[in-house]
Amino acid sequence: MLLSQPSLARRRQPCRAPFAFLPAARLPRHTPARSLRPVAALMLAISGLADAAEASDITLPAVSVVDTATASYNPPEASGATRTDTALREIPQSVRVVPRAMLDDIAATRFDQTFDHVSGVARQNNFGGLWDNFAMRGFTGNENTGASYLVNGFAANRGYTAPMDAATIERVDVLKGPTSSLYGTGEPGGTFNVVTRQPQFRPAQTYSFEAGTRDAYRLAADVTGPLGENVAGRLIAVADHQGSTRDYIHSQRYLVAPSFTWTLGNDTILQYAGEFQRYTTPMDRGVVAVNGQLGRIPRSRFLGEPGDGDMRLDSQSHQLSVEHQFTERWKGRLALSYRGGALTGHSSEAAALAADGRTLSRSRRYRDFQSDDVSLQASVTGKFSTGPVGHELLMGVDAYRFGNTMQVLRKNPTAAAPYAIDIYDPVYAQPAPPLPWNMDTYERQLNVGVYAQDQIGLGERWRVLAGARFDAFDQSLDDHLRGTRTTQHQNAVSPRVGVSYLASRNVSLFANASQSFRPNAGVDAAGQPFDPERGRAMEAGIKFDSDDRRTGATLAVFEIRKRDVLAANPADPSYFIAAGEARSRGVELDVAGQIGTHWRVSGSFALTDAEITQDTRIAPGTPLSNVPRTSGSLLAVYEDAAPIGQRYGVGAGLRYVGRRPGDVQDSFSLPAYVAVDLHGYWQYSRKLRVSLNVGNLFDKTYYASSYSNLWIAPGAGRTVRLGVQLSY
Repeated sequence: MLLSQPSLARRRQPCRAPFAFLPAARLPRHTPARSLRPVAALMLAISGLADAAEASDITLPAVSVVDTATASYNPPEASGATRTDTALREIPQSVRVVPRAMLDDIAATRFDQTFDHVSGVARQNNFGGLWDNFAMRGFTGNENTGASYLVNGFAANRGYTAPMDAATIERVDVLKGPTSSLYGTGEPGGTFNVVTRQPQFRPAQTYSFEAGTRDAYRLAADVTGPLGENVAGRLIAVADHQGSTRDYIHSQRYLVAPSFTWTLGNDTILQYAGEFQRYTTPMDRGVVAVNGQLGRIPRSRFLGEPGDGDMRLDSQSHQLSVEHQFTERWKGRLALSYRGGALTGHSSEAAALAADGRTLSRSRRYRDFQSDDVSLQASVTGKFSTGPVGHELLMGVDAYRFGNTMQVLRKNPTAAAPYAIDIYDPVYAQPAPPLPWNMDTYERQLNVGVYAQDQIGLGERWRVLAGARFDAFDQSLDDHLRGTRTTQHQNAVSPRVGVSYLASRNVSLFANASQSFRPNAGVDAAGQPFDPERGRAMEAGIKFDSDDRRTGATLAVFEIRKRDVLAANPADPSYFIAAGEARSRGVELDVAGQIGTHWRVSGSFALTDAEITQDTRIAPGTPLSNVPRTSGSLLAVYEDAAPIGQRYGVGAGLRYVGRRPGDVQDSFSLPAYVAVDLHGYWQYSRKLRVSLNVGNLFDKTYYASSYSNLWIAPGAGRTVRLGVQLSY
């Protein structure tokens, strides 16, 4: 009935067609076999692709297992920090790299599993479990779609994108501090740049199956190899069904990610990377705090309506780039990206808790969101010298056009029709109230940026990085219900300067100062656009590398100030307010690498003091929500030769998150917690690997994040996963 609305019926849905073959109906909780039916066809198709490669003239040699004891957690470079291949010890910025070896050791299936192993990263409201959201050094991004992050240097979540699957990730560059001088709009606390797995000319196939507690099943395939003399391809496919500690909550994911690399002669490379994904899960706002107290109801208690079914998120992305080496010292790059997303579904969400402390009134909504994001990048890089001074110059221009349609039908509770539930004794399947129109908007953003950066080498020990970017930003928002249109035009200059001193072979010192710029999407309760956020940051620190470069550490201190920060409006949480100015300062330590022959380790610690410093509605000194003052992690994996074949590895991880404010007004707190994970694998042969992973070993009840005292997300309980991986 809802889809018969005229304005909804005429909506374009470009992102849904690629998944027309997948079932749209909700999966019953206890029919996991049915959830894998589409997988059989998918696996057969991939197997057919691999068989076709074997049947061709290409001979698949035996692939030897990489000695995982040589895989360090301390890669020497991270191109995302400077858009050039620069050694980490020479970059005047705190950068942490999470390599594939670490993702494999913790058996990561989602991008957000890396958050807990990097200093200064805090989980934020994830929109009922629908996407990734984090704060870095205290600051988060868009209140609807979360903090900005990059995939291969392109903005990845301006629209609607499901939680990212780890199967496509080669490594994650964690870029601390502002990155606006290179990438334009962004947070002053930093961002992630996810580097995806690329095609290889050496044939390889990997198939994995994983089963776990709470009806968890996962199938994945990764096939790569030559498709011709100068062309290599890769196909990654995933089918995933996950249960939950939460009643009535599960998720399903289907993902297909093709990619190609084409070498056009000796000097030109053409690359394409695509991803098609469907992700479904019920909207889950979590539990409530009663009189500011948590734990009054069990962490499993679902306060929505099971009959609402799943929210469905379809997305697709395409990245095409060509890189040409003009001379030995000069090269150019041209790249194009498209990302599209569509989110639809019903939900019943907590609205108010009555004075009796048990009657929870709820609002009911139907969302139909759609986004389209087109980006273009062009750059040239060259190396030259002016006398004794060496230069690596980067110049570029980029632009994006982003469109966002948001249509919401919503019924708020009233005294006569509270649409309520008893939080201690819930009764579901209540009659659903009719849904009137609440929102019908179309937002359009246009941005053009020009940037330049010079990395200067002064002798053997000094490195200077200087850069600046100019952005011109246009925004318009059409409110079809109000019949209004608002527009704004903004310009921003984002400079950056940093200095590194290579004190010895093992130690380098660095310092930097930079500024950031990020438009604030949407309008306030009065229908007026927000001014963009602007930030400035300073950082200094010391980096250490062992003689063999397999172990590294970074200790940094920082201070960041940002104004025009958006936060939930205490008078009406459906809208936002600009919270004035916020400040974050602190100390961070990251250590990662190989110790001796058998141990791989990773450790982090952060002390973060993030608070509102100036506002007319929120008291100065109020800490920023969901940001712990102290946090840390430790991961250690021991490996050795197994007495009955190949190698084995056993390890444990510890995650500590301190007390955090639960909402923008700091009216209640999320308690500190420590969670312990266990990891183990047995490499039985070159082809067969078996793994066992236990998450939250002691089944600790904790709260990962919150938005308000009515929307609090409990962390996952104990999970056990057994996996089998076949490699050829």
